[in-house]
Amino acid sequence: MLTYLLLIGIGMLAGLSGSLVGLGGGFIVVPALAFLFPELSPAQLAGTSMTMLLFNSISSTYVYSRQKRIDYSAALRFAAAAIPGSIIGALLSTMVTGRLFFISFGIFLILVSLLLLFKPTRPIAWPLRPTAQRSFIDRSGVQFDYAYHMPTGIVISFLVGFLASLFGVGGGSLMIPTMTLLLAFPPHIAVATSMLQIFLSAIVSTGTHAVLGNIDWMMVLFLAPGALIGGQLGARLARRLPGPLLLKILAVFLIVVAVRLMTNGG
Repeated sequence: MLTYLLLIGIGMLAGLSGSLVGLGGGFIVVPALAFLFPELSPAQLAGTSMTMLLFNSISSTYVYSRQKRIDYSAALRFAAAAIPGSIIGALLSTMVTGRLFFISFGIFLILVSLLLLFKPTRPIAWPLRPTAQRSFIDRSGVQFDYAYHMPTGIVISFLVGFLASLFGVGGGSLMIPTMTLLLAFPPHIAVATSMLQIFLSAIVSTGTHAVLGNIDWMMVLFLAPGALIGGQLGARLARRLPGPLLLKILAVFLIVVAVRLMTNGG
């Protein structure tokens, strides 16, 4: 019983943090499962976390589609690039030893934390000319006009799909900054479009992990509902808490977790 309550709690914390600061809960789930269930292999950590994220992303994608803020053209193309990367990541996860996995994941967390702490406030001047232009109106009547360099998004989507599947994270922490800073996507469109892309690639990634036997379905059964509850709580708290402060707190927390994984993991 205690184990099941812990899993629900982990899921709630993952959903809460993800909803508050716009990150996937994999950054919470993977370290938590690694510390509490050391018998799990790196592949099982990644596969179980990715499966929880798949179920958790369904409701988010549905909400964004209702808001009409998803750039379907970009999402489908980016997902098509991310899917091969997610398959490769899932396959390689079975070959990565515990020590190497935790050191790599720790480095990944530190890089993400630095990105959160020192993220530029304005888009970076990208030297490549835009190859795609978009203009549409969301459900509330707000019009969005922007242009971006499609090949850049495709290349980065492949890398994000690979890393997300390898480590069992959502990938939004990398894809959303890329879309807003390099591809000039409006922030609201970037978040919604990234969620659909991650959802589509997570289907394939989860399927690959399932075929490889990397998923602990009993854990997912308790992690997923907890994440859904946490996501709802986070959505309500996000309106009352300052976003920049939350990002800094999360970044510091991730650095501490990363150091702990790199020194004690495996």
